[in-house]
Amino acid sequence: MIRRFFHYMWEAFKNLKRNGLMTIASVFSVTVTLTLVGIFAAVLLNTEKLARGIEENIQINVFLRVDTYDQDKEVKNDVGQMVPNENYQVVQKAIEVIQGVDTVTFSSKEQELKKLQERMGDAWRMFDGDANPLSDVYVVQTTSPKEVASVTEEISKIKGVDRADYGKADTEKIFKMASFIRVWGFGAILLLAFVALFMISNTIRITIISRRHEIQIMRLVGAKNSYIRGPFFMEGAWVGLLGTIIPAVILYIGYQYAYNSFQKNLSIEHLSMYDPNPYSYYAIGALFLVGILVGSMGSVLSIRRYLKV
Repeated sequence: MIRRFFHYMWEAFKNLKRNGLMTIASVFSVTVTLTLVGIFAAVLLNTEKLARGIEENIQINVFLRVDTYDQDKEVKNDVGQMVPNENYQVVQKAIEVIQGVDTVTFSSKEQELKKLQERMGDAWRMFDGDANPLSDVYVVQTTSPKEVASVTEEISKIKGVDRADYGKADTEKIFKMASFIRVWGFGAILLLAFVALFMISNTIRITIISRRHEIQIMRLVGAKNSYIRGPFFMEGAWVGLLGTIIPAVILYIGYQYAYNSFQKNLSIEHLSMYDPNPYSYYAIGALFLVGILVGSMGSVLSIRRYLKV
């Protein structure tokens, strides 16, 4: 078995060298096709990850009424004295018991104003102190993006809540986009893989057509189909391997550059691409595997017609 394997390997090397121009054409076909597959797959996978991250980061902003002091342990009574707040954290507890709620985070109107000032500049400095027009806010994360709408509806019914908002229109667009990417994006990858197999097998078929007399002679002298097929199988594998080298380099360097260019801005929005380590290595490994499989399968499929009795 091992002896036969090395025989096929040696025959494949000789045939690749003997048919130099066709070998170069086959390798070039694999290179172009797998470059497109690698780039498209990287873009699609990271787009899907970003869409999933956006889904997971969708939050409900619960704005409290101006007369609601849910986080104040003490409040002033009618005569101006500080007394214990009987309604301390009533709203928060009511939110936490709703099915689908994961976390509840409080942000005072002072904190909200500070965030605005950091984003919008000194124009909002005039609203410091008693001039602050903002409301206290609870930021609610749900256990699942699908729970957002129902949780928002339940929170809106709680006494002391002015309104609950999650950006309904934009959120629904995000859900639709994520669904579209998952269904059609991966379908497009499979389609591109089939196109790659078709292109590569056609290129290899041209090589085999030029050697059909060699195959016929081998059949005439009694060579078994497996003996004839073995070297061609190894040739296809080598063509796939050689044709994957350039796409692998492009993918590695290109992904590192893209990650360094975009990740800093994405992290501000609590989003991320796949980390180059280990993503790049997994992707390159998958690319080599696909190249070898497609190359060898292309050879086997192309030679079948010449092995029929």
